[in-house]
This record gives sequence, C-alpha cells and structure tokens, in this order.
Amino acid sequence: MNKAELISSIAEKAGFTKVQAKIALDAFVCATTEALTKGEKVSLVGFGTFAVVKRAARKGRNPQTKKEMDIPAKNVIKFKPGTELTGTI
Repeated sequence: MNKAELISSIAEKAGFTKVQAKIALDAFVCATTEALTKGEKVSLVGFGTFAVVKRAARKGRNPQTKKEMDIPAKNVIKFKPGTELTGTI
C-alpha cells in the first residue's frame, strides 16, 4: 500500500474527504517525526511502538572489493508491533 492508497482507505473508513485524510496523515507523520527527533517513544496501544535506538559502531565488508571498513555508530528508528497487530498477521 502506498501513501495515496492509505489516504483513500483512511478517507473511506473515517468518513473524511481525501483532502482531510491527507491532512490527518501528514499531521501524524509530522508529530511522530518531531517526537522521535526529541528521543521520545511513540506508543499506539494495540498497534505498536516507534522508538529511537543507538546502533553501535561495527566492522563491515565492501561486497565488491572484500575490503574491511568501519561503519560508524548512529541512531535508528525501531518499530515493535503490538499484540493486536501481531495477532492479526
């Protein structure tokens, strides 16, 4: 499902117009992004939790040259699905 299909689905299920659904989806994405940027968790009960996790520095290997290289530490976003979501898949 792409963004346009998601907007159509939200509009149909919530009784919104597609414009209203797009505004709601964009607001959700913006609010989630801001919270994650601050290092906060975003928990949607039953759906799941988005959180920022620090990934440690590690050694990697270039698959073309087979040369070993250092991969720096960085923050990544993790999603842990909730029980309702995992029970339906």
